[in-house]
This record gives sequence, C-alpha cells and structure tokens, in this order.
Amino acid sequence: MAENNKVENVVILGSGPAGLTAALYSARANLNPVVLEGMQPGGQLTITTEVENYPGFREGVMGPQLMEDMRAQVERFGTRFVFGDCSEVHLRENPIRLVTDNGEIRTKTLIIATGATAKLLGLPSEKQFMGHGVSACATCDGAFFRNVPVVVVGGGDTALEEANFLTRFASKVYLVHRRDELRASKIMQDRAKRNPKIEFIWNTVLEEVIGEGKKVTHARLRNIRNNETLDLPCEGIFIAIGHQPNTELFKGQLPMDETGYLHRHPNTSHTDIPGVFVAGDVADSRYRQAVTAAGMGCMAAMDAEKYLEELEG
Repeated sequence: MAENNKVENVVILGSGPAGLTAALYSARANLNPVVLEGMQPGGQLTITTEVENYPGFREGVMGPQLMEDMRAQVERFGTRFVFGDCSEVHLRENPIRLVTDNGEIRTKTLIIATGATAKLLGLPSEKQFMGHGVSACATCDGAFFRNVPVVVVGGGDTALEEANFLTRFASKVYLVHRRDELRASKIMQDRAKRNPKIEFIWNTVLEEVIGEGKKVTHARLRNIRNNETLDLPCEGIFIAIGHQPNTELFKGQLPMDETGYLHRHPNTSHTDIPGVFVAGDVADSRYRQAVTAAGMGCMAAMDAEKYLEELEG
C-alpha cells in the first residue's frame, strides 16, 4: 500500500524500455524512484519474440528476457515497483497526486512512460499468431521474413511505409485495403505504386490468419463487394492500421495531438506542467522503437534530476 504521508522524488508511470531506463538513471542519481508497472509489466516487448535490433545482443534476445534483465538491473540500484494501474492523476497539485490500485502516491516529479498500443483487428487468430508471423511493427520484425511473401493490412501512411520497408526483405508484399483508394499521402502512394514488389488488393479485409503450429501459412481474405474469400499463401502478416498512445488519463491536463500523443518541449522531455516529463512511445509517433524509448527515458530522468536540484535550491 502506498504511503499517503510520504512525498516521492520521482514516480514513473510505465515499465517498458522508457520507464525502466528512466528508473535506472533516477536510481543511480539516488532519487529512489517508484515505478508504477501497469497491468502489463514490461510493456509491448513482453509480447514480442526475438529482438535483433537492441544494441548489445549479438545473437538477439527474446523480448520478455530483455525486459526481465532491465528490471533486475534497475532493482539492483534500489528502484521500488508497485504493481497495478493509475486511475487518476492530479498534475497541477503540489505535490503531484496519483490515485492507484494500491492507494494514493504523492510525488515531486512524474515521468509518463505509458507507451502506445498497436491497433489490431480483434481477430482471435491474429492474437494467436502475434509474435509468430503476425506483427504490428515492420521495422522490428521485417528481417525475419527474407525471401517469403508477406501481407500488410492498412491504407494510410503507416501501411505504405511498412510495405515499402518490407520489400527490402520479402519476395512479395501484398497490401490489403478495405477500400478502393488509399488514405495515405500522395508521395507515399506514388512510391508504393512504383515499387514492383508491392501488389494492391482492394476492397478486401483480413478474415482469418491461418497457420500450422506456430507458423503462419496463409491469410484468409474476403472481398467486401462480392463476399468471395481467398486463402493467400504468405508467412508474415503486418497489421498497419495505426497506434493509440495510452494517454486517456491525461486528457484535459496535458496538451496532445489529435491522435493523443503528448506534446513535449523541443529537444527535452518537459511538458507544459513543471515537474511532469514524458518518455517513449507516449510522445513518439514516428520512431516507436525500444532503443529510442530507452533514450527518451534517460532524457526524462536527467531532466527530472535537474528540476529537483533547482527546486531544492
């Protein structure tokens, strides 16, 4: 149970790469940080299989193992973890007040590292094969699909960007879109249409992911105009219909863009509220990588440390 009478130096919301890196730097600065883990400790990497693009792992590392090692590292320096969610934040109170599953926590600074969630289609088979042929991140997983056909679902800039990227590896990229025209910007459309490896499948939705064991073998597609289905051979299916930052908690308290990504001051982790900082995918709609999230966590911890130094004179 959180202590109502105690005021923490640093509380970190989120326990993915951004939150844990912020905790590491805060703990080593003797700020005794508290990490509120959320209901999915470790963030998105806990549902990822092999990670090959995080520095320091020659042979790659499993996502859950990476997060377990990061957590053990920050615990070594005295970081305290509180399991559960935060239901209310009062950012303009002094000290900042959070209402959690384990009572109230008050703090001088808050680092928001609640991440973002990939929008998915909600198919049971999509969930079944997530991390085993189904992915929501081409940059993370594209290299696993060398010389095999893949499917990308979506019609916006994200989908076309992922499709173009995947042509570096895949033998063929089928872009499946439910309409007969794209939402993406003209420059992205032109680039994709010029790419000989990309084939468009219009007026079509992904109905089911088909596989054997833990391997995807086909995408069951349905044409929404004539209702005909097609089992398209492929080994990878990328869902590229966007991400939703986990920022519902901060609506009305912090500036955010139309999608919900939190604003930060240029080249810093500062928000418009003194003592409140952001890190990782919650403020990053462009890169969305574990390594960039970790870097932003470092920035947030250093900004919080400097803020506390100035606060205490």
